[in-house]
Amino acid sequence: MTTSSSGTRILPRVIGGTIAAAAIGIAAFGSITSAAAGQDIHASMTIIAPAAAGGGWDGVARELQQAQKANGLVNNVQVVNMPGAGGTIALGNVSVLEGQPNNLLVGGTGLMAATIQFGSAATLDDVTPLAVIVEEYDVIVVPADSPHETLDDLVAAWKADPKSVPWTGGGSFDQLVVTDLALSAGIAPLDTTYISSDGGGEAIQALLNGTAQAAAGGYPDNIDQIESGRLRVLALVAEEPVDGIDIPTAAEQGYDVSLTNWRMLAAPAGLQDDQVDDLRELIADSVATPEWRDAIDRYRWTERVIMGEELDAFLADEHTRIEQLYEEMGL
Repeated sequence: MTTSSSGTRILPRVIGGTIAAAAIGIAAFGSITSAAAGQDIHASMTIIAPAAAGGGWDGVARELQQAQKANGLVNNVQVVNMPGAGGTIALGNVSVLEGQPNNLLVGGTGLMAATIQFGSAATLDDVTPLAVIVEEYDVIVVPADSPHETLDDLVAAWKADPKSVPWTGGGSFDQLVVTDLALSAGIAPLDTTYISSDGGGEAIQALLNGTAQAAAGGYPDNIDQIESGRLRVLALVAEEPVDGIDIPTAAEQGYDVSLTNWRMLAAPAGLQDDQVDDLRELIADSVATPEWRDAIDRYRWTERVIMGEELDAFLADEHTRIEQLYEEMGL
């Protein structure tokens, strides 16, 4: 499967942790540069996950690795985990691999948000964005015994006394969604109580033990709790209804909230046009494999492939949108 270069298929920083992450990043950086001595992307490829093993970015990297290996698209594919500072440690290291096409960086909404939140020296302008490949939707959930039966019920209580309805979420992306919902509902984000949790599991526990009354979280992280009856889902955060997900969107209920957790792939800067085209073709071939289709089902991702000029416009719009949300949060 081929795609043309313009085509498309459609908080506070913890200083100690950042230093430790940087040290990990430097070690991994040596692994990248040593593995990228060649230029043939079908001979060798390093896929960089800008987070620890087990997270969403790591899942994309390892499923992409499996798809490429199983179908002979790349002979030798390795995944390097490089956690730290919301992904900006990895971004900074990839930004200096100019002209080396044998590296793919996994990123997405969270990485873009981190460059804005932390004011990182390296941004997506310092690499070559190649494609958005999937997106993941948030859901708005409350405990099953919550008095809030609908999103309107929740918003009414929240609007009457913003600080009396504590929210939680599994990461910075979820806080952006809560901020966007607050603005759509006419609630000042700075008046909202938001309890940051370390991952979706911790956010769910905060709901179940009463620490928080509502949460924004990834659909894949919450679906088991919803189906078991422990959580009540009030809305899907998506631009339009999604096939296979029988949850009304926030937009359908009158709230213009549609920020998605998209995942993208980027390469170092300084590549030739034919190298960029080859990488896009490799990505298109990878996401067409049975292994990748299986991963989409297992992870409950939604396919969305954006490349070329449409990708440039999409990233510019998302950057403006996320930057404005951070300004509303006072960050």
